[in-house]
Amino acid sequence: MTTRNPRSQARSSARLAAVQALYQQQMEKTPLPRLLDEFHQHRLGRTVDDDEHGDAVYAEAEVAFFDDIVRGVDARRAEIDEALSARLASGWTLARLDKTMLQVLRAGAYELIARTDVPAGAAINEYVDVAKAFFDDREAKFVNGILDALAREVRG
Repeated sequence: MTTRNPRSQARSSARLAAVQALYQQQMEKTPLPRLLDEFHQHRLGRTVDDDEHGDAVYAEAEVAFFDDIVRGVDARRAEIDEALSARLASGWTLARLDKTMLQVLRAGAYELIARTDVPAGAAINEYVDVAKAFFDDREAKFVNGILDALAREVRG
């Protein structure tokens, strides 16, 4: 088994944290500055609260990358939601999606649209992995299909 380089792991952690932050923002309507501060102070690279030995930590996350995803999704939500809606099956709306699934798709769509420094295939694979943290293979395949269709349009 190959080990991932630290930057790749830090970006993976940032993506997972960004999805969690976006979910919290949607559910609690947390203002963006407070949300980012909370994640910087209490979540990114901190000890896991429910660890009985107190020695487990969240993987180090690339904070600037985390911030860019969260801020980018927040700023471009209407554009992202329109792009995602266009790829849903007939009769489906974003409102019908699981709220966590919606944040996975939004974050992935933001990277595909705005982060051209990240290869499309890498971004898609990363968000499929994020989906697997919350859902089973069926939902992960759904993420793959939606983001792949979006990537073909926005990346060519």
